[in-house]
Amino acid sequence: MRTLAFALRNTKEIIRDRLNLIFGIGFPVAILLLLTAIQANVPVELFVIDHLTPGVAVFGLSFVALFSGLLIAKDRSSSLMLRLFTSPLTSRDFIFGYTLPLFPMAALQIIFCFAFAVILGLKVNLNTLLSIVVLLPAALLFISIGLLCGSIFDEKQVGGICGALLTNLSAWLSGTWFDLDLVGGAFKKVAELLPFKHAVDAGRAAMSGAYQNIMPHLWWVIGYAVAMTIIAILVFTKKMSSDA
Repeated sequence: MRTLAFALRNTKEIIRDRLNLIFGIGFPVAILLLLTAIQANVPVELFVIDHLTPGVAVFGLSFVALFSGLLIAKDRSSSLMLRLFTSPLTSRDFIFGYTLPLFPMAALQIIFCFAFAVILGLKVNLNTLLSIVVLLPAALLFISIGLLCGSIFDEKQVGGICGALLTNLSAWLSGTWFDLDLVGGAFKKVAELLPFKHAVDAGRAAMSGAYQNIMPHLWWVIGYAVAMTIIAILVFTKKMSSDA
């Protein structure tokens, strides 16, 4: 009940920030429009819609990480957080209290991305729905990354890390825009050690019906999401002790 009460308060804060909410949900749509327009004017298949959509959905989640990081960083700098530190809420309650309202936002962003892709020519079938479900652990991953950053850094620093660094990492190391085999070497090896490529590949495997290839990639994403959540709880616990 403590977690749900805190989650309800965070839900109100998220809804109140309508501009960022609309921008976050509409961000992947703008990218889809741009790349679809580029594809329509080139003679080769660079951005095929069924191959592109899972990647854009994952890339768009970087904004959710920024949103979650700013939310917790802003609270940490306020007098409200100092009062909450005296409440029975534990670090786990805080992290889950932020995650619960952020997850529907991230899921809505993924669904909206796929819905708009349908307008641009994506075929709707069971594989399309499965791809959406497969990308949900990626939503938890990006939320946990944002919460971890927000537990460590202030608002300005979170903006730089989640808004610039994470966005570029998820863009270049996910294989969304180009085949990582074209680069190869250390670049590809680093990408394979991070979860972004695996999130995109799991979504694409579901989309294409290659079901046997989903879980090998999805386990990477789930593992990173769990690890980041645990680390965020531990870091927030330490911050509670130092800030209280």
